[in-house]
Formats: sequence, C-alpha cells, structure tokens
Amino acid sequence: MPIKVPASLPAVSILENENIFVMDENRALSQDIRPLKIAILNLMPTKIVTETQLIRLLSNTPLQVELTLLYPSTAHKPKHTPEEHMHLFYTSCGEVLNEKFDGLIITGAPVENLDFSEVGYWDELMKIMEWSKTHVYSTLHICWAAQAALYYHYGIPKHPLESKMFGIFPHTLNNPEHPLVRGFSEMFFAPHSRHTDIDSDMVRNNENLEILAESDMSGIFLIADKNNRRFFATGHLEYDFDTLSKEYFRDVNKGLDIHVPYNYFPNDDPTKKPFNTWKSHAHLLFANWLNYCVYQMTPYDINEIK
Repeated sequence: MPIKVPASLPAVSILENENIFVMDENRALSQDIRPLKIAILNLMPTKIVTETQLIRLLSNTPLQVELTLLYPSTAHKPKHTPEEHMHLFYTSCGEVLNEKFDGLIITGAPVENLDFSEVGYWDELMKIMEWSKTHVYSTLHICWAAQAALYYHYGIPKHPLESKMFGIFPHTLNNPEHPLVRGFSEMFFAPHSRHTDIDSDMVRNNENLEILAESDMSGIFLIADKNNRRFFATGHLEYDFDTLSKEYFRDVNKGLDIHVPYNYFPNDDPTKKPFNTWKSHAHLLFANWLNYCVYQMTPYDINEIK
C-alpha cells in the first residue's frame, strides 16, 4: 500500500521511476481505510531531497500513509528550495498544534555547531517536542534532531568531536528482539555525517532509555524510550548512495579540510562510485517503525492519542 501525497509533489515522479508505489490523493479517497497520519518536520535546507528520501522509505510497507510536511515558521527561508514548493506542499508547525498524528519524523539540520539556544527556531522546536508528547503517538528523531530531543526530554547534552564523524560505520545490535530492529543483521552499516556527539554515559545511565544499536567507531546509533514512543537515530539510514559524496565534494570545492568518508568510496578513491551498503536496513527500520511502533499501537480513533 502506498503513501498518500499531493500528485504534483516532485518526489512522486522520482519514486514512480524507481517503481515505488506512490498514491495520489484522488485514488486514496476511494479506499475505505484510515491511513496513518504521519508528519515530517523537515529541518534540512535541501528539502526536496530529504522529503524524497523519507517518502521512499515510508512507501515501502503495506500501510497507507497520509503525509503532512512541516516547517518551523521562525526558521530562515530555505535557500535551496523554491518558495513556490514551500507554499504548495508545506504547513507551518503552528497550524497543526490542534491536530493529532500517529507518527512524527524530525529530521537533522546543519546547525550542530551551535548551542541549542542559538538556533533561531529553538523555542518553536521545543514547543513542537512538548506538543508531540500528547498529540503524536510515536516520534522518530534523526541526527541533530536526536541530539536536540535527548537534550530537551532528558537533559542529555551534546559535545563537539575532534573531527567530523563522516562515513559508513559498522554497528551491532544490543537487543535484536526490539520491534524497531526486528529482522536486522547482527552487524549492519549506517551513514554518519556530524561534528557533534551525545553524552553516551548519560544515555547508558538513564533508566528511561534503551540503546538498541551502537558502534565501537561512531558510538551510540539507535535509542528507544522505555514506552517505545520516542526513538533517536544519530546517523542517516535515509541517505541516498551519493549523499556523502555530494557533501564531500561540496566541502572540497569550498577548500575545507575534509577527509574522505570512511568505508565509502571503493578503495577510498573518490573517483569511484560508492555502493549503498545500508539500503536494506534503511527500509527495514522505517517499515518496523511504521508497523510495530505506530500502526500496531496507535488508537484507531486518533483523537484518543494522549
């Protein structure tokens, strides 16, 4: 069953060319089923790229999803996304505060070198995270959003790294029976691209959190709260095969001191096309989240979420 999105959203044609089933609004209306209401708070500057990556993964389940794309009204206008696109497909966070959603995804953002209080939309993001406690059944936080949510909900700070965590790192499962990682290999790969990390000792010592997967090289990767309603991913399983490549060459062209992403280009040769070694686990993570952590648990009457 596909995801329900506006027919003119650019992701539709991209994903249809990949043979991914995406349903437009007209066909969705003919089905007698309550779709899962999922919101994506997209904090990335390249919004079309990010929304396409996430829609691709949310589409790969038997569940029908009704998608709402959100942006913080206090953020700067995105430089890399046409204003018309934002006007047609996005809703400001303030407009949905009286609504309830089965699921919410909050993306990463290129603001990790700032203190949380220095981020222009921090107050609005805190309001959204507080709202999510009573208006969203399950929330998935990605990369910087995971750090922000761990700080907001549990007081766990982030700290700068000596060098950028950049590449494809191996991870191991701590609890393979957890529904979010059901079907995962005991060792799997995931991309990371960040300059900061969380306080791992505070995570381990917090009785309300469970570490599901981690790496000797890149640290804690997947965290769940004990109620299985908040999840935190410090990396980017949603990334395309060439996302890190684009980031690398962008920084090289800017003259920045950037190392070749770890375990990414064949033989560490940036002239060679990288392989996507995390794709299957990306689809599995989002399918598990939608099925086991949202669909199987959320009330049929969405107004009963609390």
